[in-house]
Amino acid sequence: MFFRAAWSLVLKKAAPGMRWMHSPGSAAHSEQKMPPYSNYHAQRSYPMPDEPFRTELNAEQQALKEKEKGNWTQLSHAEKVALYRLQFHETFAEMNRRSNEWKTVMGCVFFFFGFTALLIWWQRVYVFPKKPITLTDEWKAQQLQRILDMKGNPVQGLASRWDYEKKEWKK
Repeated sequence: MFFRAAWSLVLKKAAPGMRWMHSPGSAAHSEQKMPPYSNYHAQRSYPMPDEPFRTELNAEQQALKEKEKGNWTQLSHAEKVALYRLQFHETFAEMNRRSNEWKTVMGCVFFFFGFTALLIWWQRVYVFPKKPITLTDEWKAQQLQRILDMKGNPVQGLASRWDYEKKEWKK
């Protein structure tokens, strides 16, 4: 930060040239705003902006501003509204109005859910390998029969729940 400040002072004291013409203090970086731009910024938490909404006034608006300096009881309701619109962009009711942005957000969320589901389906069909044979019902039945035939874990395991005489599960 200090280096930038020192460098800007060096550039200001330099001889006239391209760098001097575009230094931070020159006309290219002046404090004047270009016509379509302003520092107007109003929000609910700070409703009184530093500048009025309209800075460039036509002849009718200038006449209304002059009339504003007089007695306000002589102003009609339409003129008061016009003066308000010169100073502020929106009323509090307009600032507090609900927006339809939630529809866009929900649309994007559902779009990405759908895209993700499509991607998962595509991976299951074309990328992932088929189920191994050990996960088929026939293989599981044969494996269970093999465990029962070997009488594996006859005290507390599967063999303890199998009735070998009736060839069915104990009740």
